[in-house]
Amino acid sequence: QVQLVESGGGLVQAGGSLRLSCVASGDIFSINVMGWYRQAPGKERELVATFTNGVGKKYTEDVKGRFTVFKDNGKNMVYLQMNNLKPEDTAVYYCHAHLLRLHFTTYEDYWGRGTQVTVSS
Repeated sequence: QVQLVESGGGLVQAGGSLRLSCVASGDIFSINVMGWYRQAPGKERELVATFTNGVGKKYTEDVKGRFTVFKDNGKNMVYLQMNNLKPEDTAVYYCHAHLLRLHFTTYEDYWGRGTQVTVSS
């Protein structure tokens, strides 16, 4: 079994900051991608920021310069530091990992349940 659990969401005023955390647990052998997606009401889930081993970080255009993704490999954790938040950042933020479980042969995608981020104007 693998679980991804997010924390750190909440309500913040425009211009404020939040830090999201996600921990992956279970029978994990290796994680090669870990990061964050978000889904706003009435919209599709979209990539926010990811970290790929051996490749680096990737951000969606409208968070560049405001959000930073970083990973703690030793703890199977990924963080999203969000600064200068805007009302349009309001969404449910989901943690994602592309990982290989013990005794398995293929990498698979796993998702957390999501954490709500609300930015008031």
